[in-house]
Amino acid sequence: MPVQWLRRLDKAPETPGALSRQEGRPPAAELHLWPHRSLPNRGFVTFFALSAGLVAVPLLAVLGTPVLWGLLPFVVIVFAAIWYALRRSTRDGRILEELRIWSDAVELVRREPGGRVFDWEANPYWLRLTLRAEDGPVEDYLVLEGGGRDVELGAFLTPAERRELHAELERVLARLR
Repeated sequence: MPVQWLRRLDKAPETPGALSRQEGRPPAAELHLWPHRSLPNRGFVTFFALSAGLVAVPLLAVLGTPVLWGLLPFVVIVFAAIWYALRRSTRDGRILEELRIWSDAVELVRREPGGRVFDWEANPYWLRLTLRAEDGPVEDYLVLEGGGRDVELGAFLTPAERRELHAELERVLARLR
């Protein structure tokens, strides 16, 4: 699962306010989420090399003839399109969502590939964590409600991963409250 807990609250704090953001304390729980990358850079190179080798085999039959010059521009266009599509997919997958939870604040920061940063804050006491099964754009839509806004968490995760994340976040928030 492309989820990493950097810090997780395993038990309730012993003193109230011990995990306060206003006092400059580190978060009680910190979570990073990112999309699953099915094709790492090494796989990209392997795929491209194998594809080039497989395309080169039929071109050996026309080597040294004018037909090669007629086919070569199309082969180059196809490989350029594949290169562009795979690189664009990799770049678009560089999304990072950082969720930090203190006893007096919850902060979600979403960093997108173009450099845009979106942030959201709420009070954990009033925070509602909802798993919308039927009315969202995807199955088991995970939503944080609070701070005057509803924000989606982990839109790129699978439904099973969102259900698991919902259960873990519920436990962390229950311990904190």
